[in-house]
Amino acid sequence: MSMLNRKARHDYHILETFEAGIMLTGPEVKSLRAGQASLAEAHCIVRGNRALLIGCHIQPYRPAAANNPDDPRRTRTLLLHRQELSKLVGKLHEKGLTLIPLKLYFNERGLAKLQLGLARGKKLYDKRHDMKERDIKRDLARNYKTR
Repeated sequence: MSMLNRKARHDYHILETFEAGIMLTGPEVKSLRAGQASLAEAHCIVRGNRALLIGCHIQPYRPAAANNPDDPRRTRTLLLHRQELSKLVGKLHEKGLTLIPLKLYFNERGLAKLQLGLARGKKLYDKRHDMKERDIKRDLARNYKTR
């Protein structure tokens, strides 16, 4: 089960991707496995020597919600290697670059991972151009299918 940030590729040019672990509590992991998370308004920052995920909404797991009322939008720490973190800090100092979450998933070992994208925001005309290309590809595929 993976959660995608579908607006990210619409709003940003993704220049580079990174994979990071994410520090979660037990009930949050169970809620993620049930598909109860949203990356829609989430973003990442680097503060000091830590990367943080802000605004990710993970629905409280019902059986554990009475005993452990966690804030669904709490700030979560991302786990990156020191070299990756220093590389990110260097790149984020460039003008116009930001770090956005792209995908939240479980790897083959069952660990929760977050795919991060180093991105630059798109202008309105870039978005229009992408939509036009997508429509053309869809029409070509439809025409090819009917023949």
